[in-house]
Amino acid sequence: MKSIEITAFGSPDVLQLCERPDAKAGAGEVLIRVGASGINRPDVLQRTGNYPVPPGASDIPGLEVAGEIVAGDTAAIRAAGFKLGDRVCALVAGGGYAELCVAPVGQCLPVPGSLTDIEAASLPETFFTVWSNVFERARLQPGETLLIQGGSSGIGVTAIQLAKAKGATVIVTAGSDEKCAACVALGADHAINYKTADFEAEVKVLTGGRGVDVVLDMVAGSYVAREVHCLAEDGRIVIIAVQGGVKAEFNAGLVLRKRLSITGSTLRPRSLEFKTAIAQALKAQVWPLIASGAIRPVVHRTFAAADAAQAHTLMESNQHIGKIVLTW
Repeated sequence: MKSIEITAFGSPDVLQLCERPDAKAGAGEVLIRVGASGINRPDVLQRTGNYPVPPGASDIPGLEVAGEIVAGDTAAIRAAGFKLGDRVCALVAGGGYAELCVAPVGQCLPVPGSLTDIEAASLPETFFTVWSNVFERARLQPGETLLIQGGSSGIGVTAIQLAKAKGATVIVTAGSDEKCAACVALGADHAINYKTADFEAEVKVLTGGRGVDVVLDMVAGSYVAREVHCLAEDGRIVIIAVQGGVKAEFNAGLVLRKRLSITGSTLRPRSLEFKTAIAQALKAQVWPLIASGAIRPVVHRTFAAADAAQAHTLMESNQHIGKIVLTW
């Protein structure tokens, strides 16, 4: 099979098209003929040597795919309600940048509605991540307010739509007026250009001084201290990336007085059982919204798989709005 491998840790040009032995599914797994592969920030971190591959996972990058089930554990496939030939999208621990990809059947979901493989491949990583962190860890409720740091990212466009669908008010930050406008078009109630405005001060104005209930933070670093000031009483910060650095200093007294919670998680090393439970929740509560068009994939640009280096260059430029996808 053709695949994209990381020939050495470094710049995007270390991504090279190669031939690998065909992937083979084992017990509880399916083999997917990949139509499209989603690109995510962790792929960039893996390429630069900053995101180790979990034990047992493929060294081929790629955490989400969409395509057709062509083989696998027959009993597990049947028990999950699938059959050979079904179109699915899947969250994987690696191996997504390839013509064939193995996925645990529990982490597969049917392609919702009439979505293409390209659209479906943009779903798993961000929807699993947002559901797990915003709705399970941070317990966002209808009527609450969510602040999303980086609203135009793949995670951001997913979080905007999910939070709005579930009855929350959404405030986002983004790095340009164009990105802010795109976030509002997707349903965000307010968008703050963090390059021209102080998001902490803006949040206080927008909430009448109350603050937000939940912050979805992909920056960490110095942002945490400012987010503590942005939170309402009993507010929650959930950290899912550390693009601004791993160290943070904040006013612990405010955490005590306002009864705040600061948490975070990474999805890739979690157990099959954990990810399967998220998949089932998404299938029941979110997939119908996608099938109906109430929530839609946001794909910024596609690249032929052989041009994976160009796709990573675009991601690192931070000029995209939504997802970047490779096609096979």
